[in-house]
Amino acid sequence: MHTRDEQHFDSERRATDRFPIESDVRYRLLENNAVAETGAGRTLNMSSSGVLFTAETRLPVGRRVELSVDWPAQLNEHCGLKLVALGRVVRSSSEAVAIRIDKYDFRTRAAAKVKCVAGSPN
Repeated sequence: MHTRDEQHFDSERRATDRFPIESDVRYRLLENNAVAETGAGRTLNMSSSGVLFTAETRLPVGRRVELSVDWPAQLNEHCGLKLVALGRVVRSSSEAVAIRIDKYDFRTRAAAKVKCVAGSPN
């Protein structure tokens, strides 16, 4: 039998650590491989398996969503990066949306590509 403190600890334990990364995020709610809704917000925390972020509206639980997050690190100290993640909404409220990441990729930001090419040594 668990004590109250042990139960609280067990309920707060996650498979992966969450990090308090706050960054701009753009999202696209997907339906039948088409974009049903778009919006913007801010990440509140992230892990390798999920993202908690603010959204303009409540997103339906179970729906597929694509996130584009401005990543705080740069490639070769010059190229801005973004994290593009595809996942499902697992929790949604008026304050925040949580998604479980199914797959992700890092890409260079469009505006940064010009700098990357222009700043590259010849």
